[in-house]
This record gives sequence, C-alpha cells and structure tokens, in this order.
Amino acid sequence: MAKLVFEAIAPQFVVPDVKRTAEWYRDKLGFEILGYFFSEPPVYSIVQSGGVLIHFGRADAEQTFSNTSIREMSMDAYVLISDVVGLYDELRSRDVDMPYPPTEREYGRTEIEVTDCDGHKLIFGE
Repeated sequence: MAKLVFEAIAPQFVVPDVKRTAEWYRDKLGFEILGYFFSEPPVYSIVQSGGVLIHFGRADAEQTFSNTSIREMSMDAYVLISDVVGLYDELRSRDVDMPYPPTEREYGRTEIEVTDCDGHKLIFGE
C-alpha cells in the first residue's frame, strides 16, 4: 500500500472584489488567473504560480479578514520559493510595496513580506 503524502495546500482568502484581487495577483505577483466562477461579477476565483494556488471568495459584506487583523506578527500564507532575491528584484520592478529587503531569519530561511491589495500578508521564504 502506498504511503499517504500531503502534496500542497491552497488557501482561500475572503476579499471584497474577486476580479480586482485576482488581477492584482496576476499583475503584481505574476500569477496566472485560472478562472472566475459562479456569477457576474464573479464570487470566486483561483490563481496559480507553479505549484502554488490561492483561492479568492467574495465577502458577504464590504469587509475582509486577515490573520494580521487579529495578531500583528501573523501572516495569511507562507510560500516556499527557490530564489527570494530574484523575486524581490522582480516585485520591486512592479512597484510592489515590501517593508524590508530579503532578510535571513534565525531559523535559516531568507524571507520577504508582501501585503496584497486586500491586506493579506504573504511571506515568501527560501
């Protein structure tokens, strides 16, 4: 019998405008929009870059939720990548706001932080 292996995770962020958010991820972070779903305007979307998928669901009201809204030193997603310096340089060329340059942490990862157009914090680590 084959051993069970967890292969990936695809978080879902609650956002006020699914299309605007998906386009931000495409234009700023280089993700591909896999589609818009369930109505017009869409209430759901999925973006992908490599093996990373992020789902967006439209909020029922004009509000969003981010882990950082309840705990400042938190994040909404940690994304493992192979070249954090290269990503940092690419995102700077796209005018993505990042609060610090690639920083080596005491646990051995080099990281950058990005806050998306809805306030969700992503940490990219190598």
